[in-house]
Amino acid sequence: MTASAKETVAEKLRALNPQHLEVRDDSQMHEGHREAKSGAHLRVVVVAAQFAGMPALARHRLVQKTVGDFRAAGLHALQISALAPGEKPQANSPL
Repeated sequence: MTASAKETVAEKLRALNPQHLEVRDDSQMHEGHREAKSGAHLRVVVVAAQFAGMPALARHRLVQKTVGDFRAAGLHALQISALAPGEKPQANSPL
């Protein structure tokens, strides 16, 4: 399920026409947690022109809306770094 969740999320995020897209599966870091069986734990970095001028919360909401229903996508958790072209990830960026 985890591999397909990664592929599903990547496919959905391509709708944002990203200049750069990384999807990393961190599910193995959550093995043994009760919630770990309910879906994948993914980290994404999306660089897209449409994020320019948008506050971080709006960017995250757009990514979440694009991914859609987390359960249907096979997700439990999604950590997001959404950047406009030319922006550098912050020190606490997921990737």
